[in-house]
Amino acid sequence: MPPLPFGHLPTGETVAAHRLVNATGGSVKILTYGGIVTSWIVPDAHGAPVDIVLGFDCLDGYLAPHPYFGAIAGRVAGRITAGRFSLDGITYHLAFNNHPNHLHGGLRGFDKHLWNATAFPRPQDGAPSLRLSRLSPDGEEGYPGNVTVSVTYTLTDDHTLLIESEASTDRATPFSLTHHSYFNLAGEGSGSVADHTLQILADAYAPTDADLTLLGRREPVTAANDFRAPRRLGDVMPGLHQRHGDLYFLPPPATDKPRLSAVLADPRSGRSLLVQTTEGCLQLYVASSLNGALIGKSGRPYGRHAGVCLECEGYPDGPNTPALGDIILRPGHTARQTTAYSFKTYTPKSP
Repeated sequence: MPPLPFGHLPTGETVAAHRLVNATGGSVKILTYGGIVTSWIVPDAHGAPVDIVLGFDCLDGYLAPHPYFGAIAGRVAGRITAGRFSLDGITYHLAFNNHPNHLHGGLRGFDKHLWNATAFPRPQDGAPSLRLSRLSPDGEEGYPGNVTVSVTYTLTDDHTLLIESEASTDRATPFSLTHHSYFNLAGEGSGSVADHTLQILADAYAPTDADLTLLGRREPVTAANDFRAPRRLGDVMPGLHQRHGDLYFLPPPATDKPRLSAVLADPRSGRSLLVQTTEGCLQLYVASSLNGALIGKSGRPYGRHAGVCLECEGYPDGPNTPALGDIILRPGHTARQTTAYSFKTYTPKSP
């Protein structure tokens, strides 16, 4: 399906929207700006299609401040403590865009750039795919090295969105991307995700202080943030640290294939979302900063907990505490990661 114009940047450059459509009626719309997934249509248990990601229907919403709806976050996703790190004897200083830390690649991270796009059928089965690529130049947002990066989205007939990233560099640099969709399995604009259940297959997390600064420790999950068994989000959210959600350390994979790491489910619609990844960490965020000021595609305001993020990534502060996760990409090596978001349906509960 050919791309359609989605608006223009202040520079005059055109932002295109690519739509991946599978054989069973599902679709994903992806922008060349920020690699943003702006809509994702999936059926419920009765086959009724619904858009399950938060976002906007025009470019202006994405050019204005917003909390990374559907975007590729990087060059490093998450928070780097105090906005600095030392690498090979050199100290690098980054932007304090989430004071007192550096967040999601800085003031103009990967989410705020125009990417080159190539649409193609996946060779093995013809599944619609979109490869986005760009060169992140040496010094961009304070990071060293010219990094060549691509992110490929593939939508399968069983409603799996496969996200595969690949990167190389000419100088050592931290590198760790994530996908930042806000999911509401009852449908975008339908209200709070409090009735969703969540399971995260992790027994350890990374504690933070009041500013969400990573403390450089690995600790066992507690009663407040233990999701090893499915829990209703509304029962847990009031007790989460800063009502935000924690960064979880995922168990080491048994193979180089993505392993099941989380399951989100909505008992009313009968939709469930399985998250599989090769990444070492998963950041839970329950959209506590949303306050109704942003109006979504449905014309309804996004209030607190209107969605939930399940961000698969490396340990963000790895440059400062590599024992918790080494995310340094070096010349001669290629960083490859895969995350799959798969939808299933089951018999929903009666109202």
